[in-house]
Amino acid sequence: MIRLLIGAVIGAVAGGLLGYYGQCTSGMCPLTSNPWIGALVGSFMGAMVAATTGQPGQG
Repeated sequence: MIRLLIGAVIGAVAGGLLGYYGQCTSGMCPLTSNPWIGALVGSFMGAMVAATTGQPGQG
């Protein structure tokens, strides 16, 4: 559970930064349209990556 939370936070920070510094103003690219949408999409993507990566030692 904590791994999902950490992944979501890292994704939200990365998505927020991409949204802040991104150049897409049309709204067609959700990750870089604005910082809030970027953080939302990034947190979802970070949680999904954290959920699908396996822990060492589990088979």
